[in-house]
Amino acid sequence: MKIEVYKGDITKMETDVIVNAANTSLLGGGGVDGAIHKAGGSEVLDECYKIRNRQGSCKVGEAVITNSGKLRTKKIIHTVGPKWNNGKSNEEEKLKSCYIESLKIAEKNELKSISFPNISTGIYGFPKEKAANIAYETIKNWKSNIIEKVIFVCYDKENLSYYENLNK
Repeated sequence: MKIEVYKGDITKMETDVIVNAANTSLLGGGGVDGAIHKAGGSEVLDECYKIRNRQGSCKVGEAVITNSGKLRTKKIIHTVGPKWNNGKSNEEEKLKSCYIESLKIAEKNELKSISFPNISTGIYGFPKEKAANIAYETIKNWKSNIIEKVIFVCYDKENLSYYENLNK
């Protein structure tokens, strides 16, 4: 798998799938979640409602897939990252699970390229460097015959610098 790092807007990515840093309700919110729902349009929200009606909320560390609405990507994987609680609530394992569950869904749907945001590093307060290390190591150690390319899409310079240092 090729790993790339990019600074920009995940809603503009043209990979087979983008990952949304969702909340448990799946109904949009702030940050990446709000931007993806806004850009994807009502189709994405409608599908999220159907998932909620079928299974209830999406738990922290889990992931679900929807169509992409108006976005340039084929699908959206919605995963719920952990809120940082000073490492007292198994946050590191939960964050790792977000990446693993997203990769499993991508493989199951035969999606060859995937773009990840910096999950949990915004309003959820996960330390950016620690989150970058978890994300990068999880992806680097993943073995796939389906996924060919993973892109970490960084919204800010701080996250970008951590991922660029890891991807040397």
